[in-house]
Amino acid sequence: MTRDRSQVIGTALAVAWLVGFTMIDLFASGHVVLSPLFALAPIFAAAVLPAAPTALFAALAVVLSIASGFWSNAWDDPQQTVRVVDVTLVSFVAVIVAAVRVRREQRHERVSEIAEVAQRTVLPVLPKRVRDVGIAVRYVSAAEDTVVGGDLYDCYYSDRQMRFLVGDVCGKGIAAVEHAARVIRAYRQAAATQETLAAVAEEMDEYLTRFFDDEEFVTACLVDTTEPDKLTVVNCGHPPAMLVRADGSMKLLEAPTGLPLGLGGGYDEQTYPWHSGDRLLMYTDGLSEARDQRGEFLPLPPLRWVVSADGLDDALDHLLEAVRRHVPAGRMQDDLAVVLLENILADDRQPVEPGVEAATRIPPRPLTPVPQQANRRLSRAAVPPVSEAEFVAQSAAESAEQV
Repeated sequence: MTRDRSQVIGTALAVAWLVGFTMIDLFASGHVVLSPLFALAPIFAAAVLPAAPTALFAALAVVLSIASGFWSNAWDDPQQTVRVVDVTLVSFVAVIVAAVRVRREQRHERVSEIAEVAQRTVLPVLPKRVRDVGIAVRYVSAAEDTVVGGDLYDCYYSDRQMRFLVGDVCGKGIAAVEHAARVIRAYRQAAATQETLAAVAEEMDEYLTRFFDDEEFVTACLVDTTEPDKLTVVNCGHPPAMLVRADGSMKLLEAPTGLPLGLGGGYDEQTYPWHSGDRLLMYTDGLSEARDQRGEFLPLPPLRWVVSADGLDDALDHLLEAVRRHVPAGRMQDDLAVVLLENILADDRQPVEPGVEAATRIPPRPLTPVPQQANRRLSRAAVPPVSEAEFVAQSAAESAEQV
């Protein structure tokens, strides 16, 4: 429930309470005294409203408790004074509670904003294209009231090498953001000096171990696309990257999985063919562990149709829409970072006028809507349409294979 909606409901409840019990007290005059119940209205207000509106309800409650003594002829009873004092004290406490609550909420918001700004500062802005690789990235914060986490991504490229990183720091909040900055720093240093991707992971692990406690670590997926026809992958306890071929086939790159960075090293490389039109999706567990209302994970195999469609940025937009449709009320329970790469070989390059940025050199891809059901066509290759029954059966079979 949003803050504005909760404030409307709280205000309506407090007003209804005062009006309702005023009417009841009027009709019940001489039979029962209900004036102490007026104190509940400022308590309702204190739960969702700032101090000033709560004070207004507090004043109304006190005034009504005083007026109740006149229309019920209760001022002859000494207990009426006690009732008015009781309503006054409870209303005063409600105003204090509202003020303290608002102060704490503001402080929490400031801390969250600082953490989010720090995280946005840590995360680099990746280019749209580096040589023969198109690049698109997205970072999505988790549902409201969830502190920011340590999801991260980066890219290192030089005349000799082109490498990518997606990682997830164990933990939340400022400490996770700090560790994320440290991971990126370690990655850039290692990626620039080490010859192999496994050596990059080893150096990162050695560096990070000095800063992490026993229960702190970071999962990571490292990818090297230096060779135009080959992918090199190192998995450090991270969800496997998804390779989607130009013909629509999909493979989760189950590279030998080493320990997360910061827990002791021991990493092996795995190479895969990397052809023109192929796409690679690197992601954090905010995607693979997204659950629906029944607690079921988001199935990854059907996502290949989303990853394959349209341009890279459009494909990631559709991917995030699919995740939001899967989770309850569209609220993600964990941060999500995704990096989508596409192999664009030299023979696919388009002529570029002098002065045009490299980001504009990606060949345009026709924008086609991603169907909600099965009859999908890839924009990069002619793929026979499939019926809905065939698609459901195929996706179920692929999910079973991955398990």
